[in-house]
Amino acid sequence: MPAPSKGSFAPAIQTFELTKTYGANRGIRNVSLTVERGEIFGFLGPNGAGKSTTLRTLLGFLKPTSGRAEVLGLDVLAHAVEIHRRLGNLPSEFSLEDRMTGFELIRFHARLRRSGTESLKRARDLAERLDANLEMPMRRLSRGNKQKIGIIQALFHEPELIVLDEPTNGLDPLMQDVFLLILQEARDRGQTVFFSSHVLSEVERVADRVGIIRDGELVAVDDPNALTRRAFRYVRIQFDGPLDSGIVQEIASLPGVDRFECHGTTLSFTIGGSMHELLQLATQRCVISFDAERPPLEELFLSYYEDDSE
Repeated sequence: MPAPSKGSFAPAIQTFELTKTYGANRGIRNVSLTVERGEIFGFLGPNGAGKSTTLRTLLGFLKPTSGRAEVLGLDVLAHAVEIHRRLGNLPSEFSLEDRMTGFELIRFHARLRRSGTESLKRARDLAERLDANLEMPMRRLSRGNKQKIGIIQALFHEPELIVLDEPTNGLDPLMQDVFLLILQEARDRGQTVFFSSHVLSEVERVADRVGIIRDGELVAVDDPNALTRRAFRYVRIQFDGPLDSGIVQEIASLPGVDRFECHGTTLSFTIGGSMHELLQLATQRCVISFDAERPPLEELFLSYYEDDSE
């Protein structure tokens, strides 16, 4: 990894009331955010919330309407070349030269960055871990394999800052696990990782902190464990026979229970917070099945920030 240079004691990313608008269309508004050195920061939001706009503005590809941003202690507009020299970037959508092989592409990037042969060795090591084919022309690769090549070109030179936009798109579950481990290893070496996602589970697994954007506004920065604790769950319980009204009413009246429905031997509802009392009540009868699932991310946002919006 290159030695830290100018701005090495500043946060990896810092924005000040950063705003980018597209006329009447949605953009981002007044985003103030700090990403510290050596952390994995997950940037969460449903599609269209403003994740990609934020990242493109941070990287200098979009000019802010107002506000400003610094990356590695440098202004994103005044020092774009220096910033890009010190980071690795994987956009959500990218194109690759169809006639090149994966290794030819990585070697081309290595020459641009004036990286040594050690970086090419790291590229091959990453390819082996991700089961990526570096010898086949891009035009013959699947969407998932092209994504792996994109990941390698963002990581092979061990940049100070790694910026990834929806990086697991197209990866199978096994490769997602390998990729998340690679991010953790990068963090442990002192690199900073900033990655956007709409998949709550993968961010929970590796992120030290999470920023959540909704409708172009940063609505919270939180520890992922705190986010999980506040999430409600969909619950469906099937019993071995009809229920008396007493236990049905007790369950329906538990703290955090909402959207309660009873259909014969089955209860369905949402519940926030602890399920300890629920489990105590439910196990007074013979339970055939018990399912508790987290909601889709969009619905979790609505629940998590219900008080704010009110």
